[in-house]
Parts: sequence; structure tokens; C-alpha cells
Amino acid sequence: MDPALLREREQFKKRALSNPAVEKRQAASDSHKRKKPKVDKEGSSGTKHGAESSNGSFNIKTSSGYKFGCLAKIVNYMKTRHQNGDTHCLTLEEILDETKLLDIGMKQKHWLMTEALVNNPKIDVRDGTYGFKPKYNLKDKKALLRLLDKHDQLGLGGVLLDDVEEGLPNSAKAIKALGDQIIFVTKPDKRKILFYNDKHCQFKVDEEFQKLWRSVPVDSIDEEKIDEYLKKQGISSMQETGPKKVLPVQKRKNKGGQRKRHFKTHNNHLAGVLEDYSEGVPAKK
Repeated sequence: MDPALLREREQFKKRALSNPAVEKRQAASDSHKRKKPKVDKEGSSGTKHGAESSNGSFNIKTSSGYKFGCLAKIVNYMKTRHQNGDTHCLTLEEILDETKLLDIGMKQKHWLMTEALVNNPKIDVRDGTYGFKPKYNLKDKKALLRLLDKHDQLGLGGVLLDDVEEGLPNSAKAIKALGDQIIFVTKPDKRKILFYNDKHCQFKVDEEFQKLWRSVPVDSIDEEKIDEYLKKQGISSMQETGPKKVLPVQKRKNKGGQRKRHFKTHNNHLAGVLEDYSEGVPAKK
């Protein structure tokens, strides 16, 4: 390498070391300036979120879910007090006071008075007061026994335990007091049904007759064959009392090509001479 260039290089290094330079950190200040609007943005978004949440809490009471929730609470309360024996009617203000729904607005009250409670099948409206309306309005255990006896006599079957508990105040005590006068039957869906226990129908059946009855298999025989067999044996079967199925009537096809035939009449000139013997030979006079 050229020695002149080497000397110039060494002199440049010496000058650089004798005059040190300090760089300004502009990036830090710029970044600090950029962060400020971000903080303001977050603050504005926070206030916006707070405003939205406040508006949401305000709109809860005007939503349909809130209205029907109040209605369900009122109906459940009326049912519970009816089951506890409080069967007298209440005004709307009394209901709202006892259910702690005093903070609802005038629109909700108007909706309850004119639509919701009036049209609800479980609410009985009497002169501006409201009571619970069960399926069976039972006062005591005697009323329950009469209802079950009526169902048994008319062939209506039993009564659901849920309906009895709904309409009979203190139903557990009444059912327990009736004892063996009623029978419980549990359905496949685990719902219980109450039947009247008619003790006049309790009689013993001979064991031989029971064996004969159970020895006849009828699982593979339809009802028509059973009915036919009973008729051959001289036994009349019980006929169905329900509505009969009406078979569809087949409409005759109209043959447009066919026309009525007109036949010629003969012997018109002998109308007063010929006699009619269709009813037999007339007796001689």
C-alpha cells in the first residue's frame, strides 16, 4: 500500500479522536409525543364504553325480556300464595309490593293491567283485582274426592298430581288424609296420576278363571279377528263409540262421449184399445 495514503489515514484518526461528537436522541422524544394521543384515545374509548354500559342498564327495564320476567314472577307468586291457602284477590299495587317490583315504569304497569294479566290463563280478574286460576279449583279433601269420583263415573280416567297440587291448598295434607280412598299410578315420564279407589269393584276372581284368561295368547291377533271369533261363539263385542272413519267416495268418471238414447214408441194408434196386464189379469165382471 502507498505510504502516503497510510499517513493520511493516521492523521484522520487523530483528528477524529480529538473532536468527539454527541448525537441527539430524537427517537425517544418522538415516541413520547406519539404515545400521548394513544392515551387520549384510550380515555375516550373508556368514556364511550361507560356511556354504552349506562345506556344498556337504562334500556333493560324497557326490553321485552324484563317485562315477561316480571309477569312470570307475578304468576309464580300468585300460584305459591294460592297453594298456601291465600286465595283472596289482590290489587296490582299490592302484588307489586309483595313481589318487590315497585321500580317498574308506568308503561309496564299499563301493559300488565290491559294485556298481560288479563289475557293470562292462570290469572283470574275480578273488579280490578287479581287471583290465581288453577285447572281444578278445590277447597278441601272432600272436593278432591268428588272430582276423582266424577272422573271415574264418566270414564275420564285420573287427574294429574301436578294439577291437584296447583288447585288444592295444602294438598299434601289432604292427600295423606284420604289414605286408601285414592290410588297413585306413575306414568313412564314419572308424572303421577290420582284415581278414585272404588271399593265396590274389589272382588276376588277364581284362580282357575285367571289361568284360563292368561293362557289365551292374543298378541299376534288383530281386533278384527278377535271380533270375528267372538261372533262365532255367540258373544257380542263392545263396539267403539268414537267417530268412525269415513271412506272417501270415489267419483264416477263422466263419459262425455255417451248420450242418452231415445227409443221410438210403437202402437201409438192403439193407445185406447190395448189394456195393461202388469198387475195381473183383471177379474171378469
